[in-house]
Amino acid sequence: MKQPIDTSPDAERMLIEGYRRMSPAEKLRRVVDLNQAALQMARARIQARYGPDLSEEELRMRLAALWLGRELMIAAFGWDPEREGY
Repeated sequence: MKQPIDTSPDAERMLIEGYRRMSPAEKLRRVVDLNQAALQMARARIQARYGPDLSEEELRMRLAALWLGRELMIAAFGWDPEREGY
């Protein structure tokens, strides 16, 4: 594995050791928390671009379009992200 260019070897060793000491439940919690953070950032970006008055349904469609891709969005929801926007 390549050494990250923005992390010292000592810091990387400490991080890896910390992950090794975590229980599977703690690791899963970390993944869930990171996914929630990514979702919150995506919501904030969408609201900044399209305004805070978006309906919850439109916000969910735009969020789904970020993950599902154009073909599936059209097939499943009739929503074309290229036409409607992400």
